[in-house]
Amino acid sequence: MKRRAGLFLDRDGTLIEDCGHLRNQSQVKFIPGTVEALKRIENKYLLFIITNQPGVADGALTLHDVNAVNNYITRHLADAGISIQDVYVCPHRRDSGCLCIKPKPYFLHQAASKWDIDLRLSVVVGDHPTDMELARNVGGCGIYVLTGHGRKHLNELQPDQLVVPQLKEAVDLIFALARHENKVQSFEEE
Repeated sequence: MKRRAGLFLDRDGTLIEDCGHLRNQSQVKFIPGTVEALKRIENKYLLFIITNQPGVADGALTLHDVNAVNNYITRHLADAGISIQDVYVCPHRRDSGCLCIKPKPYFLHQAASKWDIDLRLSVVVGDHPTDMELARNVGGCGIYVLTGHGRKHLNELQPDQLVVPQLKEAVDLIFALARHENKVQSFEEE
């Protein structure tokens, strides 16, 4: 049986506007084109959200607040016919040394085990260099978006990093890479 691939999406700055510590659904603003992009790809990849929320550790918001926002996002996407398999939240500060903060692949390994995902076939899309390092840490593909903090950290990326304006173009690139890979495999089989 062929293992599936996962599409691991950063939350703030990739799916929704990065507006600081979000406490409720009224603060959520989807980045334009997000729903349409996910509709195009959701039949090819299992979809996951991975979000670092250090505001919990800092006392700026609670896990209840984070979960309320995540539940709203997944409901909004479900109403559009898009299924998010799981949402993973790291509530720690970067300096805490936790096992779950990006770029550590803790949550990717959890998803791989639970959903029988081949992480080497998987893609991470995000607006921070740690998202790209996360993809490299599992042998997957990372696609950097310029939404959110993307432009701010652009100079911190590896020279060969795949960079696109937003999620819509990330999905276009995923399909283009898959077509290229299929052509290469067909050529090798001849």
